[in-house]
Amino acid sequence: MQFSFVNFNKIKTHKDNRLDAEHYDPYHLENLRKYENNSQLLSEFITHISGGATPRGAEYPEEGIPFLRVQNIMPNYISDSGIKYLSPTQNQQILRSQLKKDDVLLTITGVSYGKSAVVTDEFVGANINQHSAKMTVKNIVPYFLSTFLNCKYGYSQSTRHVVGITRPALDYSAIRSFLIPDLDRNYQEIIASYCHQAEEARIDSKQRYTEAQTLLLSELGLTNWQPKQQLTFVKNFSDTESAGRIDADFFQPKYEEIEEGIKSYSNGYTCIRNEFNQNSETFETDLEKLYQYVEIGSVNVSTGEIIPEEILGKDLPANAKRVLKKGDVVVSKVRTYRGAITIVQEDGYVGSGAVCVLKENGRINKETLLVCLCSKLFLTWSWKPNTGTSYPTLGDNDILDFTIPILPQEKQTEIQEKVLESFSLRKRAKDLLDHAQRAVEIAIEQDEQVAIGWLESVT
Repeated sequence: MQFSFVNFNKIKTHKDNRLDAEHYDPYHLENLRKYENNSQLLSEFITHISGGATPRGAEYPEEGIPFLRVQNIMPNYISDSGIKYLSPTQNQQILRSQLKKDDVLLTITGVSYGKSAVVTDEFVGANINQHSAKMTVKNIVPYFLSTFLNCKYGYSQSTRHVVGITRPALDYSAIRSFLIPDLDRNYQEIIASYCHQAEEARIDSKQRYTEAQTLLLSELGLTNWQPKQQLTFVKNFSDTESAGRIDADFFQPKYEEIEEGIKSYSNGYTCIRNEFNQNSETFETDLEKLYQYVEIGSVNVSTGEIIPEEILGKDLPANAKRVLKKGDVVVSKVRTYRGAITIVQEDGYVGSGAVCVLKENGRINKETLLVCLCSKLFLTWSWKPNTGTSYPTLGDNDILDFTIPILPQEKQTEIQEKVLESFSLRKRAKDLLDHAQRAVEIAIEQDEQVAIGWLESVT
């Protein structure tokens, strides 16, 4: 049993009249004691704080002004995975929340509250919805602030001040009341330098992956191919009979273009089932065991990074069926997360049945398959065999029957090297941010010099 002794006068004078036990959880109070005597209110560093909005009747165009949602704001970086866009007219409706360089973002609603990132050059001029707040700050290094907000001490304050049960939320007055440890400015700059290095590594990682995709499309002679949605075309009734489908989108000519483009490749073609085994291994759930669970939303569509959720066996969803092993290729079968495709980097995960799991077993290495599946060719084609309206999905056989080119080994090796380098840079970026976060915690728990010594020892 946990309990806290809190002076009633403190409760009476609390500006939000908080009386709930969660606000006075011993964990949060103990965290605060470590730095509250050497801290300042976040309001002292904020010159402006505001949230965004969703434009009325928003219908997102294919390109335009980036519109960041909660899932795009990650701890100390902004992800373009599944990003939406606004037209200039839509953006004009919420112009006040347009982002400037070095604005600090904080997610404020839902289960993903408390994540913070700094606006980089790439997202200057982007906009946010109502589930995040942006802060323009002064007299503090923005990356230090975001790193603190992401570390256990900052996140503890977010958790302490959140209100609501079905949809937790932070209001601006609560955010302004956060206590920020008063750490040396030079130390703040050191933390920021690690964040900058992580950003550079992430950019380089994306570049290597783009180079791998370019190698593939160039080899196929499809570098400039773009899908075209035709409003009218003609098909024979016999085509619908053989396919067992009558929906128009299934017969779009662009799908035939993709298949013909691959089948005309000079070095030949095959299909996934001929080169990869399907991993259908299941497991017996131990109700008291802690599992690293990977659902389709755990895969970052942009980077391929897997962020598993720790769940006790008794709380695992019924769809937790797959044993994932290092080297497996996982492919989302659900339209909402189409593009959630990656290579598992370590053992110990269990996965959702909403993914098809493939294991290398032929002439095609898994890195080349990954690039094929993440290419615009497959992602466009994957709309063809969709079944269902409200929850469109692919079947395992649809994926296994997909046609892939048989690239020469030397070309596969080039692609493999690019992908592995991309993964390595991605890991470096994550490690740098993790180190920066832990260094802030060490500085709070001991001092800046100890934290600097630790940073030097791990990097």
